[in-house]
Amino acid sequence: MLHRICSYFQVDARILLQPVQEITNNEAGILNDPAIAAYLGGALRSVSEEEFPSGFYRFARRSFLDEDMFVRGLIYVFRSGKGTFLKGFEAKDAMRQQGLPTDPATREFRGAVMPQEDGIAALVSRRGATTTSFNFLARIPSFENNFWVGYVTRTVRENVAGRRVERLVYEYLGKNMAQVLPAARSAGFCAESDLLAYQRNLLKPSESFI
Repeated sequence: MLHRICSYFQVDARILLQPVQEITNNEAGILNDPAIAAYLGGALRSVSEEEFPSGFYRFARRSFLDEDMFVRGLIYVFRSGKGTFLKGFEAKDAMRQQGLPTDPATREFRGAVMPQEDGIAALVSRRGATTTSFNFLARIPSFENNFWVGYVTRTVRENVAGRRVERLVYEYLGKNMAQVLPAARSAGFCAESDLLAYQRNLLKPSESFI
């Protein structure tokens, strides 16, 4: 009977059987587990539109696999429920260099965006992958207040070929297709000379990342 009542009103039966403070939401995930909620639970705070608006972003960084090359791309930030997420596609050439398929489903990556004291962080991975990349970005002063600068790391062993951390630049394009479409067409590997002037200035190719 209790089950039928709760099903009809679409409420959790524990509301009637347990004190409110003892009820936990199993759907909240590992970050809300009582063992660490007081330490990492803040990562579940919503990221506001003012902090990191929804829409398209153009990004640039040095290649992990070839330090003479750079990667440009496009990501899309969106909201779902109380969460902030991003999605995009790996460059085809980068996938080929790793011996991976280049179809859209394999190239697609998605990530969860979390608030930080002085910016935002994102954990990003491809579908079914067992490795992730960690991104940290902080907004910097600019004319249109539309740039974020930080770094990206990949979770690989020290002796694996390639670099493990690089500077990262995001430029907010919103939904301006006049900017989004050219950014999409230019996605992939490029030389330092192909970077836009502001990308070179912020990525500091001649300076080691510390």
